[in-house]
Parts: sequence; structure tokens; C-alpha cells
Amino acid sequence: MAQTWKCSGLRWAADGPELKWDGGRGSPLPRGKRVAFAVAEGGVRTCVGARGHPCPVRAAVPERGTGARCEECARLDRAHSVAADTIADDPRPYHVYLAWFGPGLLKVGITAEERGSARLLEQGAVCFSWLGLGPLMAARRSEELLRAALRVPDRIPYAEKRAVRSALPGSATERAAEIADLHTRALALREWPESLHREPYQPVDHVDVFGLKGLPAAVGEVSALVAGGELSGEVLAAAGPDLHLVTGRGVLVLDTRLMTGWELIPAGGEGAGFTVPVREFRREAPGVQEGLF
Repeated sequence: MAQTWKCSGLRWAADGPELKWDGGRGSPLPRGKRVAFAVAEGGVRTCVGARGHPCPVRAAVPERGTGARCEECARLDRAHSVAADTIADDPRPYHVYLAWFGPGLLKVGITAEERGSARLLEQGAVCFSWLGLGPLMAARRSEELLRAALRVPDRIPYAEKRAVRSALPGSATERAAEIADLHTRALALREWPESLHREPYQPVDHVDVFGLKGLPAAVGEVSALVAGGELSGEVLAAAGPDLHLVTGRGVLVLDTRLMTGWELIPAGGEGAGFTVPVREFRREAPGVQEGLF
């Protein structure tokens, strides 16, 4: 019987992205590397547990979900989470940041100062700038202030991020223009929390880190892994949890969060293809108008 591997997600290290496996081993994902795996026939996706502890009942979880947790483990994971806003006494300083994912796709967020820019890489932010630094609750208040006063969201769906990656502006200055404007307007707000130190505008661009320059449009995205399904391709780009893979049928996007909870085995053959469910991206026919207005 083939050895099985259980993926614990994609992590961004100092030298780039890598897939992590239960037990601590990592597989670096440089551009050009071949990724090939399969789900064994009869395999079932099981809950990954919560906060470093395995699921006590190894509950089955949906194939199409990105969380890979059963209801009880998801509740436990959220019970002590900054992201879920369930703790207020974290003494660490927090950065407030502005992130840009493509034209019109800006968000505000917070991350612990000690994490540096890891959170931005994990989200697939094309560029970002720090906005403020201070206590957790002051950082939270600034998030709410920007949402209320400037209508800046704190979440951007991954489907929207993927849709624009192959059509980004060509220069770093163009890509950062919306952040520059938002940064100025945010710091001018009179309700800015006094305990939050204002950070200067210093844009950081991730296009080269992610490999997005000249990225061709993807033909679709993996919608789920299934028992008996296979996927293989060459890494063209990586942004956040997403891998853009060159396959024999075009570029395909794989959200690596779909891999968690499955026991995976090496894929057979040397080709680049897939037998997993894929949602194809719609292609507009040039010159065709769908409606009167």
C-alpha cells in the first residue's frame, strides 16, 4: 500500500511558500516545481481538529469546504481567536494595515507586530502598507472606524482576488495608487484612536514574490478533492493559499486549503492533468453584448 501524506496547509516561509505535512515536514514550492498527488479510492476527508489538538471523533467534513473542521472543532478554534474577535486581552502590539488585491479590491486588517508581513502573504495581498501600530483594542477600533467612515471592508472573497490576478496594472506605483489615497484619507479621520501610533505610507509590493508578472488567465479552479481524484501540474505562481498550476488543459487554480483533512498519495504517471471537480471560469466572447443596457 502506498504511503499516505496528510497536508496541514500552505505556509509562507522566508524563502517562499511550502506545503506543510503532519509531522512537521515541508515541501518548498518554487516556480517550475511539479505538484502531483491523488486521493486514494474510498478515502474520506476528516476534521483537522482545533488549536493543535486532533478531532476526538475524526468527524467527516465536506469536500468543498476550506476550513476542514467539524462544527465542534470550529467552535473551539474560534473561542480564542483574534481573527474571530473573541479575545480582548492580548498584550502584544498590533499593526493595522491596508491591503490591495486588484482594482477596487482594498481591505483593512490587523496583525500582531511580531508576525511581520506573514499575514499579508497568507491572504495573497498584491501590495500593502502599514497604517498604525498600538494595542489590540485600539487597532480593532481603527478597523471599525474605516469600515464606518470610509466603507473599507475587512474581508475580500478569494474568488474576487483570483479573478483579477492576471490583469493587474504593470507598475508597482500603479498598483499602490489606491492604497496611497486611502492611507491619506484614513490618517485624516478625526476619530483616530489616540493610543494608535500613525505609521507612514510605505507600500510593499508582492508581485515578484508571488510570481504574478505576466500571469496568464486561469481556465478554472479546483472546487473539491474527491476519493480517487488526481491532480498534477507545474507551479506557475503562488498567492496566499492559492497555487496557479500549468496543466495539459491550461492554468488551474488550486486553493491548498482544500487539501487539508485528506490522506494523499503520489499521483501515477508523468503528465500534467486532473480528474478532480473543477469550476471553469466564464470567458466572454469579444464583441458580444449580453443586454440592451
